[in-house]
Amino acid sequence: MRYTAHMPSKATTVEQYLAELPEDRRAAISAVRTVFLKNLGKGYAEQMQYGMIGYCIPHSIFPAGYHCDPKQPLPFAGLASQKGHMSMYLMGLYMNPRRRNEFEAAWAKAGKKLDMGKACVRFKKLDDLALDVLAATLKNMPSETYIATYQQLLGDRATPASKATNKPTAKPSKPAAKKASSKTVKKSAKKAVSKSPRR
Repeated sequence: MRYTAHMPSKATTVEQYLAELPEDRRAAISAVRTVFLKNLGKGYAEQMQYGMIGYCIPHSIFPAGYHCDPKQPLPFAGLASQKGHMSMYLMGLYMNPRRRNEFEAAWAKAGKKLDMGKACVRFKKLDDLALDVLAATLKNMPSETYIATYQQLLGDRATPASKATNKPTAKPSKPAAKKASSKTVKKSAKKAVSKSPRR
């Protein structure tokens, strides 16, 4: 999955990104950021990615990177301030339907209304979020599990047709090649004789 369209920032650091935000947005985004930093396990890194605050698996841990753009480290989550709302991108839930169902159930139990797309949770103020549910979800997604889920997903998406396309064409056996060559020569010779002028 690719990230959906948003208003990317040109900030090169998280601190710069936060400094650009209006005070109320900065406070809300900073609070959610704190939840990410406190609850993500080893193997994740925070950096600017796709014009927002990103949480990813760095190339030093997963050299292959993101299949849509291998130059990018494998994205796990994002945190952004949009034009009309703020948003969290939770790739781990998009890749794992069971975890997403658990997330939605826990969110409803917390009494919060969930505004969520495929991977994006939209909110207009901090109080819209069930931060305890977010914290528990992040704790239950160690980097090793996320990488394994990602690799399994890519494997499942490889259809027989795509495998067949990528399969190298087998070279004809030498006897077959010789046989074909012999037939071609005889046919060409016969054609040449029929066209040659009679003496």
